[in-house]
Amino acid sequence: MSVVVIEFITLDGVVSDPDGSGGTPLGGWAFRFGREAVAGDKFRLGSTLDEGVMLFGRETWQLFSRLWPGRDDPFAVRLNAVPKLVASRTLTDTSAWANSRLLEGDLVDAVKREQRDVIVTGSLSVVHRLMAEDLVDEYRLLTFPTVLGTGRRLFPAEGPHADLECRSVRRIGAAVLSTYRRAG
Repeated sequence: MSVVVIEFITLDGVVSDPDGSGGTPLGGWAFRFGREAVAGDKFRLGSTLDEGVMLFGRETWQLFSRLWPGRDDPFAVRLNAVPKLVASRTLTDTSAWANSRLLEGDLVDAVKREQRDVIVTGSLSVVHRLMAEDLVDEYRLLTFPTVLGTGRRLFPAEGPHADLECRSVRRIGAAVLSTYRRAG
């Protein structure tokens, strides 16, 4: 089992509000580069979507549950079919998006018990919690050539130390997809 974090990210490490749905003043930065920059399986999840499980925080799950169920392109079909776990203390109903269920118990314990690969997208509070417990095995980052100067960062100043190894780099339009694995 591996924990894979996938994120849209700016050059200065900001991951908040890439689509503008959060209403932040600089939100929507990833989508300024066109739909082709963000559409489809840019993160090369491939068979991980068929055999793994996705883990979301409440806000990301709610956003995705409004966007993805009505789509029928090949990537959407796979995304809609994958089992989805939702980490939330307030959400009670996950029926809006097929194959979703609330995570039971403690987030860290649930991830440690999981037998399948776990893919976390967005969901920064979930990612930070897993980082703090040294549970993230891989980061797949689609980096956009934008510097915001403000916003929530993937690697916060007070975050834990991590040594990573760059496994691949590929240009996708104006962005760059980089894959980093835990070193060692």
